[in-house]
Amino acid sequence: MSEATEVGSAPSSAPNSAQGSDATGDACCTSDSHGYITAKGDYLARLRRIEGQARGLQRMVDEDKYCIDILTQVSAMTKALQAVAMGLLEDHIGHCVVKAAVAGGPEADAKIKEANDAIARLVRS
Repeated sequence: MSEATEVGSAPSSAPNSAQGSDATGDACCTSDSHGYITAKGDYLARLRRIEGQARGLQRMVDEDKYCIDILTQVSAMTKALQAVAMGLLEDHIGHCVVKAAVAGGPEADAKIKEANDAIARLVRS
């Protein structure tokens, strides 16, 4: 499972200025303009590799592989998922949170709280 090293860094993102409202109803993003939209293909490719890693882990357990080898691959998969999460968070802050902060008001406060809550969940995981 050498692909673990390929997914260790978050995809690059470019600014996105599309407007609309996201799934929660906050004015920010439409389904085609989330902060990650410019790197959507990168995220999907990374998630497919992670899915392959999960299948590889199942196969390792099924084939009674050595515990430490399995744990090493679990660690690699965890790192890959964390890289996706950090990239998505970076894109969200750089797009949705910045846009809301520029607009100001209660929307800005809500987006900042939402980002803080997401960061807290990532830190706990």
